[in-house]
Amino acid sequence: MFYRPEEGHGLPHNPFNAIVTPRPIGWISTRDSAGNNNLAPYSFFNAIAYVPAQVMFSSTATKEDRDDSKDSVSNIRDSGVFCVNIVEYAMRDVMNATSAMLGKEVNEFEHAGIEMAECATIDCGRVAQAPASLECKLTQIIELPGKNNRLVLGEVTGIHIRDNCLVDGRFDVTTFQPLTRLGYRDYGKIESVFELRRPDD
Repeated sequence: MFYRPEEGHGLPHNPFNAIVTPRPIGWISTRDSAGNNNLAPYSFFNAIAYVPAQVMFSSTATKEDRDDSKDSVSNIRDSGVFCVNIVEYAMRDVMNATSAMLGKEVNEFEHAGIEMAECATIDCGRVAQAPASLECKLTQIIELPGKNNRLVLGEVTGIHIRDNCLVDGRFDVTTFQPLTRLGYRDYGKIESVFELRRPDD
């Protein structure tokens, strides 16, 4: 099969969503200027540089109570900061609860019964029991082709790691089994890892 995206695929569901997988989930926490907390998952998320440590996520829709974005992007525009919380398999249901299209005044931490802790380097909440959280300062918001598509770039200013995720000095993902986004309504979890050495190592 071959198709041009602008001409359509002719399938019951968009295969593009399932081709680039698995994708890590950035559980983005933000706070607006009035002090309202927000928490929402984004599967267009990744780390993009080591030094300085940098991450990105993209938002591809808007809400009725926002002019041209979702709560996360709007809050980041105002505050200049955000926190990325890593999602473990055990948190799949509460993470999913925070994906609901709720009013901008609704605190998703409270809505989903998630314990919130304060960040150390930025004015923002974080998921207290997350395997890791990355405190970030905004570097750029890039307008992408298409309606309401925005790429948010941030520099990591602080990192929280849950103690039981460190094994022999390494951040061991098998201790918490990261939740990953697949296509359609499908998810996966990382249960095992293996090592490959580069030929020039």
